[in-house]
Amino acid sequence: MEWLWWVGGALVLGVIETLTVDLTFLMFAGGALGGALTAALGGPFWLQVVVFAVVSSLLLVLVRPWAKRHLQSTTPEMRTNAEALVGREAVALTVVDAHGGRVRLGGEEWSARLADPDPASPGAQEARVASGTQVRVTAIDGAIAVVQPL
Repeated sequence: MEWLWWVGGALVLGVIETLTVDLTFLMFAGGALGGALTAALGGPFWLQVVVFAVVSSLLLVLVRPWAKRHLQSTTPEMRTNAEALVGREAVALTVVDAHGGRVRLGGEEWSARLADPDPASPGAQEARVASGTQVRVTAIDGAIAVVQPL
């Protein structure tokens, strides 16, 4: 019946892995299954622990790096929160210049400012966008959308 404890431990480690998604606890769960197999075959407790340690170590060193590379290469990069707003279009609600303004972005009203203009260009300091102009978000700086005209 010792093998049930090992299987239970493997299940708990598997649940922890679903929360972390780092593939470390999954390797320990594999080691626990090795300990369960040793227990089911009648091995003494010290051998079960040794098998757990050896299998876990081998999985961590040999399998985990490959599995992480494979997982990262097949998982699409998802932009979330404010990062997902970069590149979207917005409409200026007020005049927007380097000091401030307001835009409608994704159905919400945001504080905005113009992206730093090229200082070499003529009239760079007077750059501004009129109300109603379409702009593109180039960055999010805290709670301020940094925009440039389309």
